[in-house]
Amino acid sequence: MDPSTSQSRSQSAVFSTNTQYVLPSQKFMIPATWRRYQLSQLVNKALDLSKPVPFDFIVRGEVLRSTLEEWCQANAVGEEETLEIEYIQSVLPPEKVSSIPHEDWVSAVTCAVQGHFLTGSYDGQIRAYSHSKQLVSSTLAHRSPITSICAIPTSSPLYSEVSSSNGDQAIVASSSLDLTARITSLYLHDNNTDVDMDEQPPTLPPRSTALASLVMHTGPLSSISVNSAGTHLLTSSWDGLIGVWDTNIPDSDQVEVEQVSGAERKKRRKVDLNAQDRPKTKAPISVLKSHTARVSQVIFGGGGGGGRGDVAISCGFDSTIRVWDLETGICAHTVTASEKPFLALSLPPSVFLAPSGPTSTGTPSTILANSTDRTMTLYDLRTPSTSSASGASLSFMHPSTPSCISANAEAAYQVVTGAYDSIVRVWDVRSNKGAMATMRAFTPDGADAGQVKKVLSVDWKRGVAAVGGEGGLEIWKVGEGKT
Repeated sequence: MDPSTSQSRSQSAVFSTNTQYVLPSQKFMIPATWRRYQLSQLVNKALDLSKPVPFDFIVRGEVLRSTLEEWCQANAVGEEETLEIEYIQSVLPPEKVSSIPHEDWVSAVTCAVQGHFLTGSYDGQIRAYSHSKQLVSSTLAHRSPITSICAIPTSSPLYSEVSSSNGDQAIVASSSLDLTARITSLYLHDNNTDVDMDEQPPTLPPRSTALASLVMHTGPLSSISVNSAGTHLLTSSWDGLIGVWDTNIPDSDQVEVEQVSGAERKKRRKVDLNAQDRPKTKAPISVLKSHTARVSQVIFGGGGGGGRGDVAISCGFDSTIRVWDLETGICAHTVTASEKPFLALSLPPSVFLAPSGPTSTGTPSTILANSTDRTMTLYDLRTPSTSSASGASLSFMHPSTPSCISANAEAAYQVVTGAYDSIVRVWDVRSNKGAMATMRAFTPDGADAGQVKKVLSVDWKRGVAAVGGEGGLEIWKVGEGKT
C-alpha cells in the first residue's frame, strides 16, 4: 500500500458503551492510523472530562491492540464499512499488595468476610488474616487437605443461633478430602501488636468452635458453596453425588458416629483439639444424582433459601454441566462437551446477564466453566440439552490448565482465572482474543528462580484479588473496587 494513501485513509465508526461516559449518538471519521490511545483521547475530548479516563476499545468481540487500519486488513473490513466500536474503562495494571506464607499449599481462599482474608490449606487448617497481614484465627478443621471454603453471610439465621461473646465472628463452611464438610465458627480477635507474616507466622491459641460435621459422601469432597441467604449449602464429591444441606445446627447427631479405633481415633482427637465439643453430625436434606464421574464444583444459581425456583449448577469429569431444580431434585438441563472434563465454574458478572437476564424459572442464562483442555468457555444455558456443547459461545484460551475462576459483581464484564502456570488473568467476557491484564503469582527468587508454582484458588471482591496456591497466599489490587 502506498504510504501516502495509508496516512490519508479514514474509517467510519460509531461508538457505544455501558459505562457512565456516554457519547452522543453520531458517526465519526477516524484516521486509520489511530490506536487505542488516540481513540481514548477522542472520547475524553468529546465528553470534555476534567480528569482523563483511560479507555479500551472492543471491535467485533476483540480488544483493539493495533491500529484501526491493521485491524481492518486482518478482518477484511473495507473503507466503506462503518465500524461499531464499544469502549470500556481500561483495567489498571494489577499491583501486588502483600504475600502471606503458609506451611502448606493454599487450596481455598475467600475475601467475603469484611476486613479479612480466609484460607483453607492442605494441612487441614482454616486461617483468618486481617488486612494488615495479622493472623487472627487458626483452626485445624480437617484431617486431610481442604478443597474449598465459603463464608456464611452474616444475614444467616445461624449467627443468632450461634451467638458469640468473644468479639467479631465469622462462620465458615469447608470441604475436605477426608470425606466430610464442616461448619466452623471463627473468632476474629486482633492481637495488640501487629505481626509481620513475612518473618514468622505466630502460633495462636484456639479461637474456633466446630459446629457441625456434614456426613454423607463416600468419596473426597471437591467443593462447598452457600446461598445468598446463608440458609443452605451444596457439596460436591468424587463419588458423583451432590449434597443439599440446611445450615441449622442439630441438637443431637443426625448420623451415627462411626466407631473408630487405634490410630484413626488418635487422628480424630487431634482434629477435635480446637473444638469445645465434638461437632454434631448432619445429614443432607436431599441428594442430587446424575453425574457419572467425579463432580468438580457445584454452586447456587441464584439467591433464596433452596426452595421453589432455586437452582444449582454443577460441573464434572463426565464432561457435563448440569442445572438442578432444588425443589424437585431433578437435573433440568445438561450441557455435554465431548472429552472436556470440567474443573471449575462461575456465574458471569451480573451486568453481562442483563440483555437476556435469567430464564423464567430463575436459571441464569449463561455460565462460565474451566476445563482440562486449557479453556474457559461461556455457555448459553437456554439452548436445548444436546450431546455436543452447542451452547458454547466464547472460549478463552490459556497456555496452561485454568484451575479456578472468580467473577466480581463490581466489575461489569470482568472475571479472573488462576492457572497451573502461576498466572492470574483478568478477562473481559466480551473479548476472547486475550487477557486484559495478567499477574504472576508466587514469583520465586534465588535458587528457586524460574520455578512455576500452581494457582489453586482465587477470589476477587472490592478491588482486591486473593490468590492461593503452592506459594501460600498473595493479595493483589485489581481494578477500582471499594476496598
